[in-house]
Amino acid sequence: MKQKAKLRQWVIGLVSVMLVLSLAACGGSNGGNSSPNSAQPSNTSDTPPASTENEEEYLPEPGAKLTVWESQEQMEYMEKVAAEFEKQYGVQVKLEVVAGGDQGTRLATDGPSKLAADVLTMPHDQIAQAVKAGLLLPNDLFEDETRAVMEDSAIKAVSYDGVLYGYPKSVETYAMYYNKDIFPEAPKTWDEIISFAETYTDTKQNKYAIMWEFVGYYTYPFVSTLGGYFFGNDNTDPTDIGLNNEGAVQGFELLKSLKKILPMNAGDVSYDVKTQLFQEGKLALNIDGPWSIAAFKDKVNFGVAPLPAMSNGEVSHSFSGVKAYFVNSYTEYPIASRLFSNFAANKENQLLNYQMTGAIPANKEAGEDPTIKNDPVISGFYGQFSHSTPMPTIGEINAVWDPLQAAFRTIWDDPKADVKTTLDTMVDTIKTSISSN
Repeated sequence: MKQKAKLRQWVIGLVSVMLVLSLAACGGSNGGNSSPNSAQPSNTSDTPPASTENEEEYLPEPGAKLTVWESQEQMEYMEKVAAEFEKQYGVQVKLEVVAGGDQGTRLATDGPSKLAADVLTMPHDQIAQAVKAGLLLPNDLFEDETRAVMEDSAIKAVSYDGVLYGYPKSVETYAMYYNKDIFPEAPKTWDEIISFAETYTDTKQNKYAIMWEFVGYYTYPFVSTLGGYFFGNDNTDPTDIGLNNEGAVQGFELLKSLKKILPMNAGDVSYDVKTQLFQEGKLALNIDGPWSIAAFKDKVNFGVAPLPAMSNGEVSHSFSGVKAYFVNSYTEYPIASRLFSNFAANKENQLLNYQMTGAIPANKEAGEDPTIKNDPVISGFYGQFSHSTPMPTIGEINAVWDPLQAAFRTIWDDPKADVKTTLDTMVDTIKTSISSN
């Protein structure tokens, strides 16, 4: 890549200038002591070889020290990663606890004043604002490697306007929990679930075949699987709204037909309701994410499988989230920061993260590792992730959620509601909201 070659030349030139300054300082009037800001060549003779071919091309800046922001629940894991990085590269890493959802805001305020961390661990939906504000450096040194080893959905999630910025760390999406005492093997299609529900669902006994929350996040499969979409061009073009096209209409018609197997009003299907029913063994199938594993562990004999396929065999598409490492554009150590981000995101560290915290790897080889494939819970989520779409990152998405939820509930609750008319009205509302902001 031309960009990579230019960057290598820049690094070589920078190091050469540093060495000249260092030598000049040694012969200066300060008695041979270097000034506090002069660069000192690092002693690389004891540094073990880097773990990848790309990493061998680069060395951290002399005297580099890094600060990394990480969430509290990931801190014990990150301490191990930081210690190993320091051992291999001789770069000291300071860790600071900052919640993932707060890091984008902190970067915006602290980045320009050089008070922010060198490396962040943000969720992907904070990328757009950070990039527009010039707060992130592209993942350019390790772009080819990252694209080769990470899941495609993860790559899309941590890119903006065609440029790769993130180093994917972990992924999450929702899938289908199933009670193994009811289903020894998970059903694979909606047709199977509909047939099962005919004899299982009993409102008087509070027994239901399947539940999900009626919000845009969980009901996205009915929008996308048959050809609908939020925004065009991979959810980056707010002028192209596909929530009322033919595929979306077909998906919502399917949704409407499922009322017979879940005879409840949409507003009555809440997280708490379905969680309790699944714990009690009264809900056979529960569409939810990995964050609910703890709620069912030791209470339900459950497994996790990908979402049911449509009648035409189409695999259901879910929304997904990706957590990744990003490099602060104001860092004083851009090479060391990139090295750390790539190192922390490698296969070995993603497997370590899974072992310590249950995080689902974004690395394809890690996802194929026996420790993942033999985990009946995590493998179910990982299988669904390969058929997922990253949550949109553009600001216009905020105009979608409320009208979409209202449309879902209208179509579900009102048997007289016309699907096409309801969707057309919803899209008009979204367009009006976008144009007024």
